[in-house]
Amino acid sequence: VQLQASGGGLVQAGGSLRLSCAASGRASSSSHMAWYRQAPGKEREFLASITWSDHSSYYADSMKGRFTISRDNRRDTAYLQMISLKPEDTAVYYCTAGSGWPFPSDFWGQGTQVTVSS
Repeated sequence: VQLQASGGGLVQAGGSLRLSCAASGRASSSSHMAWYRQAPGKEREFLASITWSDHSSYYADSMKGRFTISRDNRRDTAYLQMISLKPEDTAVYYCTAGSGWPFPSDFWGQGTQVTVSS
């Protein structure tokens, strides 16, 4: 599975962004998908995941309420809608895919930078 993340950029605090992750490959439409992020000097952090079948979702406790994961199986694309962004949300955001649940991580995208200015 190949993953291409996009949608990152520079946004002011309080703003919103929607990240996209396009998957391709033989197993792309049957893989669970997830989002992680890594801020400078910090460990990689799990954000949210979604199943391939019924689109059940799972969130890190700290992400509930501001981040929403979704997917469109017709387009083999997962999304991460982020609202009320804070400077501490600044990080490289990665999408993943795989068979593990709730932390699919067999395949990783290249990451997209999100920078939130104060």
